[in-house]
Amino acid sequence: MATRTKAPKRVVGDIVKIPLGDGWHSYARVLPEASYAFYDSRVNGDDPVEEIIARPILFFAAVMGYAIKKSRWPIVGHVPSEDQLKAPPRFIQDALNKDRFEVYEDGKIRPSTRAECAGLECAAVWDPEHVEDRLRDHYAGRKNKWVESLKVTD
Repeated sequence: MATRTKAPKRVVGDIVKIPLGDGWHSYARVLPEASYAFYDSRVNGDDPVEEIIARPILFFAAVMGYAIKKSRWPIVGHVPSEDQLKAPPRFIQDALNKDRFEVYEDGKIRPSTRAECAGLECAAVWDPEHVEDRLRDHYAGRKNKWVESLKVTD
């Protein structure tokens, strides 16, 4: 009888390796809730955690749990909890009333204005494949269709 191994568990502070194809990859840090901080790190070798977290952060995004649970993004390290990042506020635009906005921050939602939301990212949970597209597009100097589709609309 075959033994079952447990699926990897998402733990705040873990560093994950994100495959980008052709031997390249990037890294992200697991944050509270479903958020991740994505580092500016298109590399083709394995980097120590200290070097990874010293890099600038490209963006923050919430990602579906299967990125880790199905080992699509393997865990390659951990950062102690006292060194945790915080995801910035994100906006929500009402699909039926395009003039109604809210801000999602620290697990709470509050009313907002279009002006306040203009520079924020949309509060969305990304598929890992779409994040990988976003990273590849960033390094290729292209606009990303997923980012464009989630901007404030008129």
